[in-house]
Amino acid sequence: MKIVVIGGSGLIGSKLVDILGAQGHEAVPASPKTGVNTLTGDGVARALAGADVVVDVSNSPSFEDAAVLEFFETSTRTLLAASAEAGIGHYVALSIVGSDRIPDSGYLRAKAAQERLIAAAGIPYSLVHATQFFEFLQGIVDAATDGDTVHLAPVLIQPMAADDVAAAVADLVVGAPTNGVVEIAGPEQFRMDELGRSVLAARHDPRSVVTDPDARYFGARLGERSLVPADGARLAGTRLDDWRARTAGGR
Repeated sequence: MKIVVIGGSGLIGSKLVDILGAQGHEAVPASPKTGVNTLTGDGVARALAGADVVVDVSNSPSFEDAAVLEFFETSTRTLLAASAEAGIGHYVALSIVGSDRIPDSGYLRAKAAQERLIAAAGIPYSLVHATQFFEFLQGIVDAATDGDTVHLAPVLIQPMAADDVAAAVADLVVGAPTNGVVEIAGPEQFRMDELGRSVLAARHDPRSVVTDPDARYFGARLGERSLVPADGARLAGTRLDDWRARTAGGR
């Protein structure tokens, strides 16, 4: 199949292109780096010509509330219109576990808006909800830092490796459209505050973690299970310690 990977130059997109190419598919990376701009529409129709599947793993360059909503709505409308014109048979998008239950997160509101547009477009689709990536745990800690302390809520989190995200998305891309949501997650649950301490210890970082039930997650208040999947999620095989062991400098 010809599969166009929107965001194909990014962390997940580049891995996805490699996986699909190794399977014998024509996996085409599409991003501003390759002359495809989903905000302006430049290069989109050309990239989608003759394609069987579009998979969107792109991300907004800005996480400011208004900007991220503008990105996902504009980009998705552009892609859906071009997909309908090109006769795309399967539209796949990567989203986040919790996108439908953390309403005070501007980023997740934008992802939910993206999902609604896809579901209403009339094109066969699959939505993939992934938990947070191991690769982004340091960013979670940094965002929660105030001086020498890190304020994290003792809620559940179930992160996974980016390699496992890409592999799961690849499986769905080459399968039949689900016309719904598939959740994917790592094999282990942690308390976020305890995981934060583990991240700091692995890097010999002198900051300390304060367990704070009122701590915000990128500005959003979390419930006990806001970031973990429901029963029936597809669980990846890579544990955090295994990822750390195999990732050069990965902590």
